Amino acid sequence: MYKSPRGTADILPGEQHYWRYIESKASEVCRLYGYQRVDTPVFEEAGLFTRSIGEGTDIVTKEMYTFQDQSGNDLALRPEGTAPVCRAYLEHGMDNVPQPVKLFYFAAIFRYERPQAGRYRQHYQFGCEAIGEASPTLDAEVIDMAWRFFSLLGLREFSLQLNSIGCRICRPKHLEALRQYYAGQAGGLCQDCTTRLEKNTLRLLDCKKPFCQAAADRAPKSSDYLCQECSEHFEHVKTYLKTAAIPFRVNHRLVRGLDYYTRTVFEIHPPEEAAQSALGGGGRYDNLIEQLGGKPTPAIGFATGMERIVLNLKKQQIAVPELPRLKLFIACLGEEAKLEAIRLASQLRQQGIPVLLSAGDRSLKAQLRQANGYGVDYTAIIGEDEVKSHTLTLRTMATSEQQSIAASKLVELLE
Repeated sequence: MYKSPRGTADILPGEQHYWRYIESKASEVCRLYGYQRVDTPVFEEAGLFTRSIGEGTDIVTKEMYTFQDQSGNDLALRPEGTAPVCRAYLEHGMDNVPQPVKLFYFAAIFRYERPQAGRYRQHYQFGCEAIGEASPTLDAEVIDMAWRFFSLLGLREFSLQLNSIGCRICRPKHLEALRQYYAGQAGGLCQDCTTRLEKNTLRLLDCKKPFCQAAADRAPKSSDYLCQECSEHFEHVKTYLKTAAIPFRVNHRLVRGLDYYTRTVFEIHPPEEAAQSALGGGGRYDNLIEQLGGKPTPAIGFATGMERIVLNLKKQQIAVPELPRLKLFIACLGEEAKLEAIRLASQLRQQGIPVLLSAGDRSLKAQLRQANGYGVDYTAIIGEDEVKSHTLTLRTMATSEQQSIAASKLVELLE
């Protein structure tokens, strides 16, 4: 038997109400903040990601699913959502409309990494991007939006971590200080961090190995190297968050896994923090549009993994509304009754009433058992007598009570 590939999962009907609930709350919060939906292709030119994410990142070197099509084009399954949205922003001339442009998406994301709880090789993200505004008020608004989203879901006791990693003017000094510091730690670093020391220095602060974490705690802080503009920007963000009554903790070790981030970075964590616990996160990427061939354009975004949200909704035992159930099953006995059942089902569906119609030639007992299995409230039974009298027998499944009614009255009764 075939099975789903490692690191992927089927989302079965019994789980769908979690996903629809998350999507509805995400769409609701996006409407409140003026975001519009965008959908980008599942695959893009591979160069879009190597250029934006960074050639030395784990995503590019270890995790991207890349392939060549029959024309020899190098393509990649989407490993993150921001770069495709920025590509669409440039390709479709969105820089010529009022800024900032506010976009949100639901997208399948593909990364070859070790599967674990809430983390899959194909997973799904809800993300938002605000492109074309440098003001720290927008940083605070995006964070406020993320905070409100998790609150709307009913999640409790989550926390916000905040940091500034500077810009391309002041960050090189911090990176040089990190290299000098870690040069003295090199003998005890894990293999990944030894590689990061040269290729992706900032990610040294993000390693989850115990020794590397201890070294990171003592490492030079980005806040000590911020230029005046970055420092003032970060102070404004913190002030605006306090004004919005959003509690936060500055975490000097907080960085993001992608090279394009600048200045503000943030993560939101559930009560029980673990190595891969973050509910979501994001930050500024003021240079990314320019890297992709556009004019200098500031931007900030946020993304969250849908699977991880489902995990936390279950962990916190949050009641999620079930999807609307089918109310009616139509059982029929005999060929004439089958024709009448088909006619009735068609009429009901035209009026927007969902209905299940028995198929095949099962006995009435078997059809009632089938109706019970579907969990419907009522079964409409049509036999030879009902066809002649233009009636049907309506059975209430919970009590097994039955009544004969005119077929024309069924819609009124169901409503």
